[in-house]
Amino acid sequence: MTLSGRTVFVTGATRGIGRAIALRAARDGANVVVVGKTDSPHPKLRGTIQDTVREVQELGGKAVGCVVDVRSEEQVEAAVKTAVEAFGGIDVLINNASAISLTRTADTEMKRYDLMHQVNTRGTFLCTKACLPWLERGQNPHVLVLSPPPELKPEYFAPHVAYTLSKFGMSLLVLGFAAEFRDAGIAVNALWPRNVIATAAVENLLGGARVVARARKPEIVADAFHAIVTRPSRDFTGQFCIDEDVLREAGVSDFEPYAMTPGAELLGDLFV
Repeated sequence: MTLSGRTVFVTGATRGIGRAIALRAARDGANVVVVGKTDSPHPKLRGTIQDTVREVQELGGKAVGCVVDVRSEEQVEAAVKTAVEAFGGIDVLINNASAISLTRTADTEMKRYDLMHQVNTRGTFLCTKACLPWLERGQNPHVLVLSPPPELKPEYFAPHVAYTLSKFGMSLLVLGFAAEFRDAGIAVNALWPRNVIATAAVENLLGGARVVARARKPEIVADAFHAIVTRPSRDFTGQFCIDEDVLREAGVSDFEPYAMTPGAELLGDLFV
């Protein structure tokens, strides 16, 4: 099974993991709905909605771009309408958009707390709700959430409880959605990296070049995405997947091409 002719709605698709997922879908000839906030060049962040749309088209996919803040019900609903008008429906939803602040309680401003919960948990709920009527009639429908396995380990919470709570909120939505949508044949799964991924957040907020050098490329998550959403939706749902494990199961044994620096000692992710 491939994604050829299927419509993939990707939030946070202007850069990093979201962009990599959009381009992986494009290589199958998918229709990609590029959802993001950056519609003009940013002084500190590479990539715009238009850039990803162009790259999708260059790889053989079709694309439309939508300027969306996933906190806005009106903007999300408008993007879903655009997707349906362009491609006739939605088959796959990728809840990738996320906000991060790895701060302890005393150092976490409430506006930052609110941002993380509104983007991460509320945004995931909103996008899934808005896409649901079309997923119900989609071809092999999948929802994939970029969130970690919900393990209640104190070390996952103590250094940055506000962020962890928002990401685990996304994971709990996976549990609930998977059970709720099972009879409709809509798969809902989570995907998370085993190692740090080289993204703009890592480069600008979480250690810079020193950490990027010991990270993996976003393409490892994109390839794992593809392996998950091309499985029959009724046979694989409610799972919390780790990128490397998914690819090993799919037959991948050489992970060196995914390393930003060949031979480097990789950094493990916060929640693995």
